[in-house]
Amino acid sequence: MSVTPDRPSDLTRRTLLGRTAAAGLLVTPAAGLLSACATSGSDSSGDSDKAEGAKSDKNPLGVKEDAPIEVIIFNGGYGDKYATDVHEPLYKKEFPKAEIKHQSTQAVSTVLQPRFAAGNPPEFVNNSGEKLMDFGALVKDGQLQDLTELWDAPSADIPGKKVRDTVVPGTVEQGMYDTGNGAKPYVLYYVSTVYGLWYSGKLFKQNGWQPAKTWDEFMGLLDKIKSKGITGYGYAGANAAYYQWNVILTHAAKLGGPDVLKNIDNLAPGAWTADPVLKAATAWAEVGAKYLDKSFEGLKHTDVQLQQDQYKVGFYPSGDWLENEQKQNTPADFQYQLATLPDLSASDAMPFGTVRAAAGEGYFVSAKSKNPRGGMEYMRQMLSAAGAKGFTSTVKAATVVTAGSEGYAFPPGVASSQAALKAAGSNVVNLMFDNWYKELDTECRTATNELMFGRAKAEQFCDRMQKRADALAKDDSVAKFKR
Repeated sequence: MSVTPDRPSDLTRRTLLGRTAAAGLLVTPAAGLLSACATSGSDSSGDSDKAEGAKSDKNPLGVKEDAPIEVIIFNGGYGDKYATDVHEPLYKKEFPKAEIKHQSTQAVSTVLQPRFAAGNPPEFVNNSGEKLMDFGALVKDGQLQDLTELWDAPSADIPGKKVRDTVVPGTVEQGMYDTGNGAKPYVLYYVSTVYGLWYSGKLFKQNGWQPAKTWDEFMGLLDKIKSKGITGYGYAGANAAYYQWNVILTHAAKLGGPDVLKNIDNLAPGAWTADPVLKAATAWAEVGAKYLDKSFEGLKHTDVQLQQDQYKVGFYPSGDWLENEQKQNTPADFQYQLATLPDLSASDAMPFGTVRAAAGEGYFVSAKSKNPRGGMEYMRQMLSAAGAKGFTSTVKAATVVTAGSEGYAFPPGVASSQAALKAAGSNVVNLMFDNWYKELDTECRTATNELMFGRAKAEQFCDRMQKRADALAKDDSVAKFKR
């Protein structure tokens, strides 16, 4: 795998979500499941408390020019500099009389839940991180703005195109939910994200190591890493168990095919106790028992990531935001690289090189805010070529805007993840249950820690998750979604 930064091919970026959609991985919820909801997520533009201006070619969404807007950004792997230095200035240029209030946080739900309950939500939210708000519940409660008008608006700086025509296929559909009147878009997933196992290209080159293609080779490589006094494999149990369950389930899909994840998302009976999930959990429990530092369960993700930057950890599971998140602590010659998962058996349903990749990092506009049209316009500026290029140059990650990374040379880690994505072809998987059912995600984080840190067997992990999924499936108070 080359360590030279390079621009990903337009084909790779343009077809990422298209391939995912073709594989049945971009989803909309089942019709009618939210029909009991009394309120709608669409904008009541005639309400006296909603800011609204005259529509024009320059102002297609009818934003009131002096209406303030509040922006909440999750301060995680991408930070918030892209908002303060790129997107907010773009909005301010178009509406110089508008005050922009900015706040960043690592605990979105903690900050915003009381405000939504009080009927005073901010206009624009980057809903991400461990403490994100439940998208499905927000849709059910009518809190999210219907973004159809945004997607049908003209691009801010790409002549002759609607906003929906400037993004990779499947972007609009991935943020759609059905409120009983047909599926509508409520969430923008903005970042093209590839997941895998990360390592130092420098460390591996110095020791003559190569990423493994088979499970036996992988375990042997972990032995070699351990023999050098380096923790072979690590993740942070305090807040990043998601990184690890993502690996386990991606491996289950590789072993049994994409329907393994589809069944989990659909809360299908027996989805978690299926043989591919059990085999993947068994394999990774062995990694936890032999190569994982037990003290990592009490650490946060940045603590373990720092140890990897200090050459104390061999492999670390994450998405390709990792390189940007660690840029202040990573040695200049560290050379982040992504390894795809090794074959678990000679009869895996999906070949070596299969990856999980998707549009990630969710953003929404609050329907019940004072200025939802301003929120949609802010999103339109994000989806401009200037907004996307500014994001990419700031955080070194590709967006879903096809013009956003044209001519851009990515750093080694993202270059390697884009190369892995291109090599995967149609062998791309995704899952949605963590966005749809927050409590199932929380349960899976806890169960994953018990599995990886030796307090539960694989069978117990699977049984626990199936029991929780079955309870959710039977709970009529929880909105259900299908793919």
